[in-house]
Amino acid sequence: MTTSDVAQDAKKAPAKDPWELPDVSGLVVGVLGGTGDQGRGLAYRLAKAGQQVIIGSRAAERAQAAAGELGLGIEGADNAECARRSDIVIVAVPWDGHAKTLEGLREELSGKLVVDCVNPLGFDKKGAYALKPEEGSAAEQAAALLPDSRVTAAFHHLSAVLLQDPEIEAIDTDVMVLGESRADTDIVQALAGRIPGMRGVFAGRLRNAHQVESLVANLISVNRRYKAHAGLRVTDV
Repeated sequence: MTTSDVAQDAKKAPAKDPWELPDVSGLVVGVLGGTGDQGRGLAYRLAKAGQQVIIGSRAAERAQAAAGELGLGIEGADNAECARRSDIVIVAVPWDGHAKTLEGLREELSGKLVVDCVNPLGFDKKGAYALKPEEGSAAEQAAALLPDSRVTAAFHHLSAVLLQDPEIEAIDTDVMVLGESRADTDIVQALAGRIPGMRGVFAGRLRNAHQVESLVANLISVNRRYKAHAGLRVTDV
């Protein structure tokens, strides 16, 4: 077969269905910063959906206490053990500890699929506003600090209040997923889709993460104005 024949076959091949996503039910999910509101909420929702979840914290005892409170088979460990034992690691630490945390876990996160959901924000009398890291975004900072990891960005626009509320069965929102490898973003989209009401939507490469992270400042303003827990929906997809 010649190269032209291969090209012709490629043209005839049907395009991959963008909603054909892998089965991620057997993957272990670690949540760094799992004792904070956002991390606890994500750990709770994913475990409730049947995912095996490990909460990570600087102190193993604190992580184990949080895991015990949440139940659902969630385990607690220090950040290093959490990273080592997990297939997918969600980074949900405060922005001011983002770089230091990841620098200390470079070896443990090597080869791992890392999902950064950190929003670099500042606050003053006018409310929340976006910060722009030197690398461009929190996700790009993570990619720079973790050259041997597969870094993606997702789960930025979720209400920690809704995530942690056991009375709420479904979270009505889309999750914008960014990354360099479509195979990796497919996995993260599938993980988001495990949570009832939630859908993962591919939203570009990591260079576009800044505006996604920054949008949280707008959502905070929406929430304060309307006493809400606003999320996002992407239309016509």
